[in-house]
Amino acid sequence: MNYQTILEEIYEQIQPELQIGKVANYIPALKEVNADDFAMSIHLLDGTSYNIGSYNKKFSIQSISKVFTFSMALEIYSKKLYKRVWHEPSGNPFNSLVQLEYEKGIPRNPFINAGAIVTTDTLLSHYKTEDKTFEAINNFINRLCKEKIDFDEKIYNSELKHGFRNQALASLMKSFNNIKNPINKTLNIYFKHCSLMMSCEQLATSMLYLANHGIDPKTKEIYLNSSRAKRVNSLMLTCGHYDASGDFAFHVGLPGKSGVGGGIVAIVPKKMAICVYSPRLNSKGNSHAGTKALELFTSKTKLSIF
Repeated sequence: MNYQTILEEIYEQIQPELQIGKVANYIPALKEVNADDFAMSIHLLDGTSYNIGSYNKKFSIQSISKVFTFSMALEIYSKKLYKRVWHEPSGNPFNSLVQLEYEKGIPRNPFINAGAIVTTDTLLSHYKTEDKTFEAINNFINRLCKEKIDFDEKIYNSELKHGFRNQALASLMKSFNNIKNPINKTLNIYFKHCSLMMSCEQLATSMLYLANHGIDPKTKEIYLNSSRAKRVNSLMLTCGHYDASGDFAFHVGLPGKSGVGGGIVAIVPKKMAICVYSPRLNSKGNSHAGTKALELFTSKTKLSIF
């Protein structure tokens, strides 16, 4: 299959979609991007890669980081993790407080904000300090990426200054004793890993372990056993796009995770990892053109898991 030709076809067909949607503005620093950017990278397990657009341009990965932190926490705590964060779709916006109170401070899944804050809190409990925890997250991604990734101080400070809803989520969970560390320390780490900067090429490389039963196909390092890798992929399929996860599964048919920075990663089990970037978001907070590009990809290649 000629993946480069397919990417070129997608790039041409996606042009009208690039003007639809709005760049995230609730974190002011995220507004400072070229709204018309588009990039897509495909990395196969054999090391072959195909790219189009500004695939080397780095952007704020935002909630895509939750895949990495969940993988780390799952490897450390195994099934014990599910006592503090469940594995069900939420059906609600990613920063909703309503469901969290009704369910006594236990987030539905690790990919909504509340769930990722709890996951971050478990990592802080394990690594003991803020610096060591963020260093561990960084090192985990660096090993997967095969190079050092960047951190955007400006986006981090913007998150700190405007992250009132996340502070409310953490405070509510603290009242139910589901945040074990000081709220400010847990949130500092959470905002930091959401402020990491990566390119489509880097993210596609970094996600290959999930296409290969938890094993890095190049280094053979085991990041997750096959059972846990299956769990991460299943949650990406059912929960990776918040209350639009069902729509993404319906149209794209792959495990995926989005971020309000405009990136989406997707996994084709036993074959490849994909990353697409386009910063204009739909009403659910997912990249509009990115979702359309992935739908075109699975339609053209017949590589949906269904």
